Amino acid sequence: MGAGDSYPRIWQHVDEALSADKGCHYIVRLLHLASSIGYGLTEAGIRVKFVAVTALVQSLQRAKEALRLSDALARLDKYAVLIIDDLGYVRKAEQESSVLFELIAHRYERHRLIITSNQDFEHWDKLFEDTIMTIAAIDRLVLHATILQWLGESYRRKASINRQTEHGS
Repeated sequence: MGAGDSYPRIWQHVDEALSADKGCHYIVRLLHLASSIGYGLTEAGIRVKFVAVTALVQSLQRAKEALRLSDALARLDKYAVLIIDDLGYVRKAEQESSVLFELIAHRYERHRLIITSNQDFEHWDKLFEDTIMTIAAIDRLVLHATILQWLGESYRRKASINRQTEHGS
């Protein structure tokens, strides 16, 4: 995907998501694209939940500490699609990576995930506790996934460089 992708192209992804199996996932770089797909699914009557990974992980950690993790995962099952934003910001703490892996494993081939991440798969070792967990998580996600990678320059990065150039002149 590049900077020239259009609104009809986003709806093509929504149509693909609607016709896909329950266990189908999207892994995307852009929050805007994930939100657009989520909006389209909501418009089609699909239950969608959007959550930042940090909030999700903290909630699942509290549930695990209270020995209620399976209940928390079951509550998320009422959403056909779970959009998890900023996966790249979780870092190797055992508690964080284990509940995130349990969520991925729980939804595997059962419910859809849309994940935004600024990290390529080769850098996901930073996200999970060990290489085996990293490989298992990636394996479960990509088996039925559509991976949409942004090929253009980051808008935020470009704006930041422009601001620095303007203030430095």
